[in-house]
Amino acid sequence: MTFENRRAGSIKSSPSMAIAMAAKKLASEGRDIIDLSLGEPDFEAPNHVADAACAAIRNGGIRYGAPAGMESLRQAIVNKFRIENRLEYAIDEVMVANGAKQILFDVFLATLEPGDEVIIPTPCWVSYGDIVSLHGGEPVYVVCRPEVGFKIAAESLEACITPKTRWLMLNSPSNPTGAIYSAKEYRTLAAVLARHPQVRIVSDEIYEHILLKEVAFVSFGEACPELRDRTLIVNGVSKAYAMTGWRVGYAAGPKALIAALNKMQSQSVSSVSTIAQAAALAALTGDQSFVAEAASTFARRSKIVADRLAHIKELDFTPPDGAFYAFIGVGKLLGRKTTAGHAISDDTAFSSQLLQEFGLSSVPGAAFGAPGFIRLSIAASEEELERACGRLADMVQSLPATEKTSSDSN
Repeated sequence: MTFENRRAGSIKSSPSMAIAMAAKKLASEGRDIIDLSLGEPDFEAPNHVADAACAAIRNGGIRYGAPAGMESLRQAIVNKFRIENRLEYAIDEVMVANGAKQILFDVFLATLEPGDEVIIPTPCWVSYGDIVSLHGGEPVYVVCRPEVGFKIAAESLEACITPKTRWLMLNSPSNPTGAIYSAKEYRTLAAVLARHPQVRIVSDEIYEHILLKEVAFVSFGEACPELRDRTLIVNGVSKAYAMTGWRVGYAAGPKALIAALNKMQSQSVSSVSTIAQAAALAALTGDQSFVAEAASTFARRSKIVADRLAHIKELDFTPPDGAFYAFIGVGKLLGRKTTAGHAISDDTAFSSQLLQEFGLSSVPGAAFGAPGFIRLSIAASEEELERACGRLADMVQSLPATEKTSSDSN
């Protein structure tokens, strides 16, 4: 007997989560494992955030919440967009959800008809395509190579738009590459989108505050105000405030779209935990020094990793501008064999060998639509990152170069 319909059976569980569970299992068996697979800060949320949650519990009145979120929190989100992004939204143009992922789930649940297409530049976050497919849509992946900064160009966007295209999915700073779109780059995309009024835009800006170099962040909404009525901005408190487990995301967009998302939420999860919302309110309205300090910490860690990887010539790596990942090209090593005779046929095999033999957990690039790469999170202590880079170097050294045959040189 099967318990899954065709859509559910066609997708897999999150690859990054599966790898993290495998790493935890090895660690529970006594193995020395460095797990750099999951993308979450390795430190706790600010004290005033936890205090606000505890106060909400002690003060009582924790009941069902409104599907759209607490009015006070939504007003704080309105203020956040006005102050930080120079975007004006009314309170009924924002909503709160159980993480940014639920917003994406609700967006495609509410808007896609079978066969509708969603353009997704790759490399991309592992869940984008599966969420689209689960709701009957067709993900249209557009490969964005390192030489174009892992970002979609206007001509590539134009080439893949069809009458069935309904959404363009953008993510800046990017998971997994750390790429950041400039206002100029956004405007070149907007010029294309202006010719295709049926295409709406989801801009995932969850890593907005994790900036690693002197590269500025700009919201798609600020760069392209003429597309406001077709744009949904997705964000949340998980990355900036180290609140991944609190599960609070938020979005801003056209009133009619937000109403549709609230309707989806009311019939699924009802609302976000009011305790978590109290914590998110404290995060957005309290002392913001934590955000800058965290970004500075990630920038320092990113430099450590970049300096170490620069000495491993077999790897291809461009230091990221934002987010907290190292997206590393391992293509030069594929096809080699370990000294034990194990073939490293692709990035998945590379990642598996790295975990099983060297105790370093990574996510293969294939999970992000980018075979030939691996992703390491830099959300770990400097000591752990030093050790991780050492293990990666040991892995590379364990793959002796094979001599080219005469047929290889022809």
